[in-house]
Amino acid sequence: MPAKDEGKDPKKKSATVCGFPISIFFIVVNEFCERFSYYGMRAVLVLYFKYFLRWDDDFATTIYHTFVALCYLTPIMGAIVADSWLGKFKTIVYLSIVYTVGQVVLAVSAIHDITDTNRDGTPDNMTLHIVLSMLGLALIAVGTGGIKPCVSAFGGDQFQDHQEKQRGTFFSIFYLSINAGSLLSTIITPILRGQECGIYTKQKCYSLAFGVPAGLMVASLIVFIVGSGMYIKTPPQGNIMVKFFTCIGFAIKNRFRHRTNEFPKRTHWMDWAEEKYDKLLIAQVKMVLKVLFLYIPLPMFWALYDQQGSRWTLQATNMDGDFGILTIQPDQMQTINAILILLLVPIVESVIYPLIAKCKINFTPLRRITVGMFFAALAFIAAALVEIQIETRSVHDYFRPANVDNYDKSVLHYQEIFISLQPEILLLPSIKKDIEKCPPARFFNGLDSDLNVTIGNLDFGDVSANNMSVYVGVPKGSAQFKIKSAAEECVYTQELGFGSSFTLIIPPTFLECNLLIRPVLDMEQNSFHMAWQIPQYFLLTLGEVVFSVTGLEFSYSQAPSNMKSVLQAGWLLTVAVGNIVVLIVAEAATLQDQWAEYVLFASLLLVVCVIFAIMAYFYTYIDPAKIEAEFAQIDPKQKEKRRNSRKDSVEQHKEERRSSDSSYDNEEQKQTRI
Repeated sequence: MPAKDEGKDPKKKSATVCGFPISIFFIVVNEFCERFSYYGMRAVLVLYFKYFLRWDDDFATTIYHTFVALCYLTPIMGAIVADSWLGKFKTIVYLSIVYTVGQVVLAVSAIHDITDTNRDGTPDNMTLHIVLSMLGLALIAVGTGGIKPCVSAFGGDQFQDHQEKQRGTFFSIFYLSINAGSLLSTIITPILRGQECGIYTKQKCYSLAFGVPAGLMVASLIVFIVGSGMYIKTPPQGNIMVKFFTCIGFAIKNRFRHRTNEFPKRTHWMDWAEEKYDKLLIAQVKMVLKVLFLYIPLPMFWALYDQQGSRWTLQATNMDGDFGILTIQPDQMQTINAILILLLVPIVESVIYPLIAKCKINFTPLRRITVGMFFAALAFIAAALVEIQIETRSVHDYFRPANVDNYDKSVLHYQEIFISLQPEILLLPSIKKDIEKCPPARFFNGLDSDLNVTIGNLDFGDVSANNMSVYVGVPKGSAQFKIKSAAEECVYTQELGFGSSFTLIIPPTFLECNLLIRPVLDMEQNSFHMAWQIPQYFLLTLGEVVFSVTGLEFSYSQAPSNMKSVLQAGWLLTVAVGNIVVLIVAEAATLQDQWAEYVLFASLLLVVCVIFAIMAYFYTYIDPAKIEAEFAQIDPKQKEKRRNSRKDSVEQHKEERRSSDSSYDNEEQKQTRI
């Protein structure tokens, strides 16, 4: 049952500043804070799964894309609730509260101290952290998705009919606030994640990285509520999506009821809704279905695009982020996308498209979408080439000495000992997949007594005789290890590069430990730079600009005046389905190499690109306004006459059938009696 009203006259005049309603400033600030909160949380999410919850890359990718898919499935629910029941204002407030609670729960789940009873820096009850994380993400998905279709439309409601110019400017500022929130959050939250925090032990501060977005969401909600008295609140008037689906449902049901050959065929299967619905609504539904049919191949583009936050971020963890004066975190590479969007949109719109037009090339919207998919496929081929370089950087024997000149047979002797003691180290190539789980240095104690090894505040613990210590993470640079035995002590210096891993072999005597200790290179320094990811980000962002902006423009131009929201919901649904495609491929494909998965996704998109090009070739562009005008000119009495005529025709067929059946039954009874 729709709400009576949202408490305000929709025709009231709002106070203005420079011709703009004051209320829209609250809405713009609200959107900036909300987008900062969402993209900031999402930027570090896959690394939280991998390094805090200790999930492998595939499972972290699966959960990440499940979350994104839910975020793009819930907008349909939000639109229906807002237009049919609560109205936009109440829907935004209620779901923002759900959203805020979700962000707070997620931030709490990232506090390792709450279950670290033995104070070793590792949560002892990981199940609790996982449950809280999943609960928080579920609430966030409902909240962010539910308010997505409401906020921009609510902002548009604040303008009067004579403020068309100001309304257009508002939408430009609104989308600028989205990009600004996204850009700043993807820079700031990875920096916050890189800090160390904790009550008992210091660990990567995921709680702070999630806590700041939670604070921004609280601010977003407060700002929006503060402006309540200034808003124009339009009461709910029924949701066009409900009418859209009920019209389709009736047409299918009616067609099924009259599926026999005795009923005359109709031009289009939607014409079977004429007994109940107006011809104008049916024509509008036909136009929408025609565009939605073209949407079928589009999810494949989003399947590739949204892997920026999952696979590409994980790829960056295995690359060198040292840019000289600053070090880039793996999750900060996503910032390139936001920066390139701001640069490429005006260049493409103002330079590229006009040049193509001057060359007399008919670069239609559907052709642009096809080209956008092609660029995305090229981006994943570039990502595959980068991955090949990463995976081939350590093809050596993992037990060769780092200093070949000082190599001697004693090293081989101790290598044989610790290989026999710890055979799992033969799996060392996996280190390059997970640097944080397999930190870079460990010691083999070749003495007859126990050793204690420390570096600063880091302690390798007591290493027993003829045994191996655990790996301990050591900052890159010149590391000075203090080695103590019962009788002697020395300091050993080893240069550690980014991503390198060493086993340091201590011989039976080590008075001159810098001369006698043998470093064995488990994995080479990671010298392949993150800058090599820039080409793939450039290609993907160029594809996004050509694909996404054009797709929205095409959908708007081909949609009936009252069903643009239906196509917007359909567009968002393609994003959700695209993330589901990632889940299916990530789980179904049994590819051992990540580069092969990139090539698989690129190949799938190229196939889809060809299919879409064929579909686009046969598509006929329409003018929805012209079609709607034709139906609007039909006299209402004539519409009712046509509808009744259609009903009478159906009833006549039914009566003839009943009459025929009755005559047949009477004749059969006569024959039986005879």
